[in-house]
Amino acid sequence: QLQLVESGGGLVQPGGSLRLSCAASGVSLDHLAIGWFRQVHGTEREGVSCISSSDDDIYYRDSVKGRFTISIDNTKRTVYLQMNSLKDTDTGVYYCGATPAVDVQAMCQLRIASSWGQGTQVTVSS
Repeated sequence: QLQLVESGGGLVQPGGSLRLSCAASGVSLDHLAIGWFRQVHGTEREGVSCISSSDDDIYYRDSVKGRFTISIDNTKRTVYLQMNSLKDTDTGVYYCGATPAVDVQAMCQLRIASSWGQGTQVTVSS
């Protein structure tokens, strides 16, 4: 069974950087799409960036384009989210999700995932 564990969250000043990791265990990432989602208290979870396991299909929501980079290491079965130039509005709980391969834009926009991690808190100070 696929299990996902996020790490790398923390407190950072605006303009700073964090690198989140999503470590998968139980199954290979083959034929999966993996995504990063975030949720602020009182709001719905939103897709941040999603990637296919083949690393040839990537989606970013508009608000993070040019600042965030998603990558995948199939050997280590880990997906990363490098977050640069962080803003206060990036604050939230970041979740890793996975699902059998689908269009990654659809995955992010429709929040499609059959497995979820526990989340890692990202706080960007004011």
